[in-house]
Amino acid sequence: MGTTEQAASGGSRIFVLAGGLCGAAGVALSAAAAHLGTAASFLLMHAPVFLAVGLIGADRALRIASLVLLFGLVLFCGDLLARDFLGSRLFPMSAPIGGTLLIAGWLAIAGSALIPRRA
Repeated sequence: MGTTEQAASGGSRIFVLAGGLCGAAGVALSAAAAHLGTAASFLLMHAPVFLAVGLIGADRALRIASLVLLFGLVLFCGDLLARDFLGSRLFPMSAPIGGTLLIAGWLAIAGSALIPRRA
């Protein structure tokens, strides 16, 4: 395997890891309690995205968009979970920032379809 292929596969593995962790956390949170349902739903609905990006070895634009999505998911769900388990927020505005990053990530994923692919 060449250096480029190794770098691509290493970059893709992080999304497979993120998808697996999101899926596992989503199932665990769903079982934990109904008031954690929002965080669980967001984790479960985003897990397949990271798995798909990781498994298909997506292009750079799609990987960057997925990273934005991942950071947004961590902030949004992390804030919801911190409020429930710790009784406080991650930091002020973490959930709105995370939500905005989630929207931006999805828009970037959509925009990546408009970028011409190299042959």
